Amino acid sequence: MPRSDLEEILEPDLPICDPHHHLWDFPTSRYLLDELLADMTSGHKVESTVFVECTAFYRAEGPEPFRFVGETEFVNGAAAMSASDRYGKLRACEAIVGRADLAGPDVGGVLAAHVRAGGGRFRGIRAAGAWDPSPQIEAAHTRPGQGLYARPDFRAGYAQLKDHDLSFEAWQFHPQIPEVTALARAFPETTIVLDHVGGVLGIGPYAGRRDEEFARWKRDILEIAKEPNVVVKLGGLGMAICGFGFHKREVLPSSVELADAWRPYIETCIEAFGPMRGMFESNFPVDRVSCSYANLWNALKRIASGASADDKALLFRDTARRVYRLDERAPA
Repeated sequence: MPRSDLEEILEPDLPICDPHHHLWDFPTSRYLLDELLADMTSGHKVESTVFVECTAFYRAEGPEPFRFVGETEFVNGAAAMSASDRYGKLRACEAIVGRADLAGPDVGGVLAAHVRAGGGRFRGIRAAGAWDPSPQIEAAHTRPGQGLYARPDFRAGYAQLKDHDLSFEAWQFHPQIPEVTALARAFPETTIVLDHVGGVLGIGPYAGRRDEEFARWKRDILEIAKEPNVVVKLGGLGMAICGFGFHKREVLPSSVELADAWRPYIETCIEAFGPMRGMFESNFPVDRVSCSYANLWNALKRIASGASADDKALLFRDTARRVYRLDERAPA
């Protein structure tokens, strides 16, 4: 599909930590270190990244609860390649967020195995809870059922995250934001990272209801932002489920068009959470259906154009580095 990816790079010297991307090698899609490095070097000053789980490279053998650790082993290898300076000073996968079945057996053992496998880079767990009653809305990639975050067995495992100094990555759809708010209030000592401005839906029964659903989303964003242990990722709006329709176009949009569409959501989150608790993200390669990596960061820079230099530093790099403790390498 043609891409409008020949724009001049805006603010090319602004340092960026991209706190949300994936690596995978699926039959119809490949995005490994080579592809990530090509995007990181496409014009913006992307210095480092954070990998987030995506069902890539699980162990084929061994106890079922520990098979997810294979993804951490794989990503730590990619991170080690990047840290060798063979590809310059870029630090791909400087932090790793993996998967664990928090409702399953031996949660403590699985978390400890992830930490060991991460070579000092392992920082958190994502257990996707994205579910909707409409058959037109596909559940998250891990196929959670309804109400995962409120289940007693899930919460028993969740309670162990703090023992391993791990954060929690919440991926849900926007009608489920109150479920994350309840989780944050029940466990105030655990940092929650709210992915993709809360998981905006704009397809199926949510199509054609942008104003009504935005009002609902905003109400819940303002409520969850009251919890000091919650931070938000500012992005993920290029996904097809958001309903903007950019992925259907013959020529993908410019950064001006992207910024115009995404601005209400991102500005609301920045106002609610503040730059100290907000971080711009790419969500690549998922958001690649709607834009190039270069245009995505141009769009985010357009949205932040009125911010002070200090706030830009927080939104584009420093908040992510603090939340994921990128300057605190633990012993391998």
